[in-house]
Amino acid sequence: MYPVGEIQKEYNINTISKELELSGAFILGSSTTASRIVGMNGELILLVLTEAEGRPAVNGSYFSSINPADGQCLLEKYRNKFSDCNFGLQGNLYACEGKSGKVIEVRVKRRTGGHSLVTALRKTLEGRYPDKSLALGGTFIIQKGKAKIHIMPREFPAYPLNSVHDIEGWMQPYEVSAPLVCLSVLVSRDPGLDLRVEHTHCFSHHGEGGHYDTDTTPDSVEYLGYFLPAEFVFRIDRPRNMHTVGRD
Repeated sequence: MYPVGEIQKEYNINTISKELELSGAFILGSSTTASRIVGMNGELILLVLTEAEGRPAVNGSYFSSINPADGQCLLEKYRNKFSDCNFGLQGNLYACEGKSGKVIEVRVKRRTGGHSLVTALRKTLEGRYPDKSLALGGTFIIQKGKAKIHIMPREFPAYPLNSVHDIEGWMQPYEVSAPLVCLSVLVSRDPGLDLRVEHTHCFSHHGEGGHYDTDTTPDSVEYLGYFLPAEFVFRIDRPRNMHTVGRD
C-alpha cells in the first residue's frame, strides 16, 4: 500500500478461505478494490459468504470511490462478471463459520474521550492485557450522529507516500450521516507480524460509505456493535519492505 501502491497485487476471498482451512467461511472486513476489475482504487467494504461444495459464493460487498463528476462520495455494489470475490493491495479481514452463538455486545452513547469507538476498544484490551495480543472482528452500527470518513482517490499519486502528512494530503475526507454499518477488525497489540492494528470500513443504504475514522458528533452519537475474539491470526503475503506509516 505504501510508500507506492502495488496495484498488481490481487487476492481472492475463496482462495483465502481455503488457505485458512475454513471453506465456506463468512468473511467481513476492510480492504481495497482490485484495480484490474473496477479500473480504479476504492475503499472496499467486504462482506462475503465464501463458496463451499455445491454452493457458490454470496457477495454482499460495497465499495466507495470519489465521484469524478462532483467530487462527492460514490457508494456502489462490488460485483463484476469477471470476478466478484477479489480485492487488491491489502485487507484486514475476520473469518468465521457464520453460525449463531454468543457474541460481545457493545452499546454506547455519547463519546467523552478523544478516541474513536474502535481505538477505545483496542486500547482498553491493550491496557487490560498488556502481555497478550487479542484480536476482535465484527460489525457495529452508528445509529445516530455523523462520522468522519475518508476515501482514496481513484489513482495513486506519482510520488511516494512516506509520512502520515503525505497520506492525509492524498486522502479525501467526508462527513457522513447515520445510520452507518461498519465492518471492523482490531488487534490490541501487534504480535510481531507487522499488522495494521485496526481497520474499519462502513456502508449505508443512503449512498455514503468509506474508511471510518471517528464520529464528529460526540454528544449525540450512538453505537451498537457485535464482536467476537479471534482464535488465530493469519498473515498472508507479508511485504518484504515494511513501514510504520499509518499503522494505528
